[in-house]
Amino acid sequence: MGVTGAAGPVMDRDEVDRALARLGAEHEAIETSLLALQDHAGRRLLEGAELTGTTKERWAAAEQEITRLWAYFDAYTDTLTSARELRGRRRWPSREELVELTELLRGESVTIAGGAPASGAPASLTGPSRLSEQFTLSALVERMNGLYASSLDMVVAADAVWSALPARIDLLSAELARTRELGKAVGVRPGEHPAGDDLDRITQELTALRAQVVSDPLAFWRPTPGSSAPGGGRPDTERYDREARALEEVRREIDAVLGVRQDAELRLGKLRDLLSRADRTLAEARAARGEVLAKIAASEVPAVSGPPTALQEQLATAAEYRRSAQWHRLSPLLESLEQKAESELLRARESLEKVTQPLAVRAELRGRLDAYRAKVARHGAAEDPLLIERYDAARRMLWSAPCDLRVAEQAVLRYQQAAAEVLSPRVPHQGQPTDRRGD
Repeated sequence: MGVTGAAGPVMDRDEVDRALARLGAEHEAIETSLLALQDHAGRRLLEGAELTGTTKERWAAAEQEITRLWAYFDAYTDTLTSARELRGRRRWPSREELVELTELLRGESVTIAGGAPASGAPASLTGPSRLSEQFTLSALVERMNGLYASSLDMVVAADAVWSALPARIDLLSAELARTRELGKAVGVRPGEHPAGDDLDRITQELTALRAQVVSDPLAFWRPTPGSSAPGGGRPDTERYDREARALEEVRREIDAVLGVRQDAELRLGKLRDLLSRADRTLAEARAARGEVLAKIAASEVPAVSGPPTALQEQLATAAEYRRSAQWHRLSPLLESLEQKAESELLRARESLEKVTQPLAVRAELRGRLDAYRAKVARHGAAEDPLLIERYDAARRMLWSAPCDLRVAEQAVLRYQQAAAEVLSPRVPHQGQPTDRRGD
């Protein structure tokens, strides 16, 4: 156009009209956003809450930012209104009017009064305090966008935490109350059962957690790394999740105690049966030990312990717990007794097996001797003098008391060797007689 000013080349009428239309749309969008921020539930909550910590500090700064936003918007509105009025004077504006419109629309035509920040508030985003600042409309919009994003991010983050955590904490607290009542019914109380102490601790932690969430929600906000969108992040539920898991563990413990109440008599009956079987097995082992000592010579026979009186006493205590409905004490005692009773029965069986081992060896030798004698008889060699002699010797040893198993085993072995020679006679060397008498 050949005419320039402080704001650069002077705009023509069409450029002015297009700029006014664009700025008008921006003005409407900004106003809508500011009103939405003003009515945001999170902002209203922040205004009425007794804040602490990080949230208190950031909200003090955000309130100043929001106040400054409205001041910027008012200045923007005044400048835009002045430009519209100037453009509306005539259909074809004069050169002087175009110069003035260019200055309004493109130049640093917006003056914002400055001043020192409030006591305790952070320094202005624009640097040191000044009496006033000059902006173009575009620069002012950019400044408002930055302040708006910062303020909205803080408001959205606080609102997200308040929307997520307190309600979940309240639900967990209600579940905690139900669990506490259920625990009392089965004797799970603080000072009497570890799960009761856990319930007390969880209650205190949830109470403290809710108070902190309400007063300082931003302490429980985790921004998403690299996200520039307002409210980019998530509430930090780590402490809540930890207490929820702890409560679930307590609930399982109480369920186990309830299960004990329902099947206590059945489990006690099984325990009585196990201990009775162990006692009978030990009695059998003691009787067998006496028999072994009387009938088997030169044999190491292990000692047999007495009846499981300690377990019987614990079983009586468990029965008393059941009669007095002390389920929280009965539950761990039953579990311990069930393991010990199984071990006791296994130990009794092992003791019986070790004690009767010599009798089992004697029975095996007797069976082997009779089996070889029957085999010899089937082959028609039962009347062989050497076999008769060795059979009688082995039989006397095995059927006499006390029986020396080592000597008896040697006698049976000699009878086996003689029987093998009879059933499969060796071919003698020519001119040599066959001698089957042995040693």
